[in-house]
Amino acid sequence: MLDREETQKALDRFKTHVVSVSKRNLTKGGEYGSYNNTKSLYNSIKGVSKVNPNSISLYFEMLDYGLFKDQGVRGKTSSSKAPNSPYKFGSGKGKKGGLTNGIQKWVKQKRFQFRDKNGKFMSYDSTAFLITRSIYHKGTKPSLFFTKPFDKAYKNLPNELIDAYGLDITKNFIDIIDTKK
Repeated sequence: MLDREETQKALDRFKTHVVSVSKRNLTKGGEYGSYNNTKSLYNSIKGVSKVNPNSISLYFEMLDYGLFKDQGVRGKTSSSKAPNSPYKFGSGKGKKGGLTNGIQKWVKQKRFQFRDKNGKFMSYDSTAFLITRSIYHKGTKPSLFFTKPFDKAYKNLPNELIDAYGLDITKNFIDIIDTKK
């Protein structure tokens, strides 16, 4: 079995890889889209690993909305975009007005406006209202910007580390996600 120093190195490589690929996924287009408008989510992604004599700990942290971007959110009237997501609009658990404020800020930053039937630009508030209403009812697709690199890197951990500490790492990761809900 690996000594603690080698275990720490293996965990640090794992952590660094997951964080860097997750951040890269936020900024590139394609299947992940681009979710790096203000860089606040990008800058918030961090990992911490520690090897103690009798245990190891590994956890990742990011802003709460990173979990929504990663897992998607089921809509109030339709779950088709994120049928397996643990999150749902209209559940009464989230912060009131959070989606509206975020969309209004994004629309103004990007100077994004819809046009009405006559071809005139709608106000930023009207555009934000229409986008917010659509997202609220239809939900958002999962991007898996964090889940995919974590799962892939987890499969490549050395066998000795998986055998000795795999169950503890999985339990810690699940506990952290459960506390974020």
